[in-house]
Amino acid sequence: MKKNYVTIKDIAVAAGVSINTVSRALNDKPDINIKTKRKVLEIAKEMGYVKNVTASSLRNRKTKTIGVIFEDSSNPFFAEVLKGIEKGAREKNYNIILMNTEKNYDLERNAIKLLLEKRVDGLIITPTQEKSEDIKELIKINIPFVVLGVNFEDIEIDEIYSDDYYGGYLAGKYLIEKGRKKIIMLNGYSFKSVAKERYLGFKKALDEYNIKDYSVYELEEGLENAYLKTKELIEKNIIFDGLFCYNDIFAFGAIKALYENNIKFPDKVNIVGFDDIAFANVFNLTTIRINKEKLGYDAFHRLYKKIKGDKNRIKEKLGVELIIRNT
Repeated sequence: MKKNYVTIKDIAVAAGVSINTVSRALNDKPDINIKTKRKVLEIAKEMGYVKNVTASSLRNRKTKTIGVIFEDSSNPFFAEVLKGIEKGAREKNYNIILMNTEKNYDLERNAIKLLLEKRVDGLIITPTQEKSEDIKELIKINIPFVVLGVNFEDIEIDEIYSDDYYGGYLAGKYLIEKGRKKIIMLNGYSFKSVAKERYLGFKKALDEYNIKDYSVYELEEGLENAYLKTKELIEKNIIFDGLFCYNDIFAFGAIKALYENNIKFPDKVNIVGFDDIAFANVFNLTTIRINKEKLGYDAFHRLYKKIKGDKNRIKEKLGVELIIRNT
């Protein structure tokens, strides 16, 4: 049976030294040859060693705790996803440790390390996708984990995400059928599968209707960034009558800029968001709805099966729908 974690003994065998030598190197003790220490640390890193966590501890004693790593816990989207995770965790008497990476890859790596040191039984992660080395390391050391909300096309892992392509298509089609001819998309960075798929679906709709006059702007996530970009477009007299936003937060920022410049919507500009977070209804925002609670609930139960030994790898894609309101 493959071990969940690399042990000090494994490192000692690979390095050709004693277990005590490995322990001294890992604990930064002074009574060890510097070259030996470097060799041990390099081998430990290559093998994916996690401090204070051993294979026997996981086999013999589960903590009944999982780690959840969100890229932006301030986004109301994740509050609804967490509700689903918590519902599933309660059903199985599991606890949750939540960490936020602020969309920073280094913080993501550190969050994974800290949670593994706390001996969680598994992880649910919404990665930044800036890099994928940390995800590959988790595969290597055989830790149960599920990626939530994004799709790594080139890595075989358990993933649960929404049909972003179809959502982008629905948004583009809606704007076109409202008679919009000059459409702008405020998108996230295209290295994220979410942004890439939403753009590709949007582009498919434009191509079907032979709409050539459109622009796409990639922005760092956040309401303020969408507000500033929309304000900049208005100040530069760039004409647009349709606006597809990467998420509802972007849409709120765009609405703020339009409102400040007395541009009436939906009369002059139609706006479509994505996610259908709770505030979307307050703003009367037309948007693409994701079943966020189900996203979290299914992610937990998939992880639970992994913890219990399920070796299958599943990519689950949840459907989306267009919610028409008054933007």
